[in-house]
Amino acid sequence: MDPYSAEGELINIHNHFHQGQYQEVVDFDTSALSSENALPARVLQLRARVALGQAEDVLDDVAGESEPELQAVGALAEQALGRSDAAVKTAEKLAAEAADNGTVQVLGGTVLQAAGKSEEALALLSQHQGNLEAVALIVQIHLQQNRNDLAIKEVAAARRWAQDSLLVNLAESWVGLRLGGDKYQQAFYVFEELAQAPATSSVRTLVSQAVAELHLGRTEEAQAALEEALKKEPKFADAIADLLVLSVVTGKDPKELTSNLEKVDPQHPFLTDLAEKSELFDKAATKYKAKVAA
Repeated sequence: MDPYSAEGELINIHNHFHQGQYQEVVDFDTSALSSENALPARVLQLRARVALGQAEDVLDDVAGESEPELQAVGALAEQALGRSDAAVKTAEKLAAEAADNGTVQVLGGTVLQAAGKSEEALALLSQHQGNLEAVALIVQIHLQQNRNDLAIKEVAAARRWAQDSLLVNLAESWVGLRLGGDKYQQAFYVFEELAQAPATSSVRTLVSQAVAELHLGRTEEAQAALEEALKKEPKFADAIADLLVLSVVTGKDPKELTSNLEKVDPQHPFLTDLAEKSELFDKAATKYKAKVAA
């Protein structure tokens, strides 16, 4: 039996992880799991600890381990700590030695994509055999590449064999937010259901709901969801970034939120992208001034 299926032993811990309920994953009682599912459950708990900012401790926990799954967790922790070169070296080594391992595919693909090695990541992920996490990551990479057509194709193929799984619904919703139109509303329904149900709500599902609300032009609802997220986790960078965008959209002064984001996560993609665009604007403005002066 597939341990991640509706009847499988790992369905609950797996769903907690992908709903962003990382503390629930860490606290999950794994004592009753069968021996073959002990390692996959441990990997999920270690990944949750990395997501909670405990990457250094996770590295200590997996130091010296021989299983490729745990070495892949180590690479993920290295990447989370900003040690990209070491993380990529481990990921590439595992890709050469254990490319058929599902955890290596997903965590190695994550590390490689974070390092800008999209084609290497896709080559590793493409070797999966019915791995929905690999499918979800492939969809994310295609969306980052602005290849909506490939993302749509990937989701459609997965829908045929995975039916109504959480990851397929999430991947389809990510694509919907990119496509727009009536897809915004469909994505909203998925995120709202997750965000508002006590059993599935998390900071991340609330932020996802807020993004869908914003795309639908419902700024007040988006703000309410983001404020609720920040009550749960005041230093959650993505919620601050989205609230910053919302403030600009609604004509409010974003300075305080910008300063807050800089303190919480100075390397946040929103800030780095803003800095790059500001630099490009300054260069263009300089050229324009030179022509006017002439």
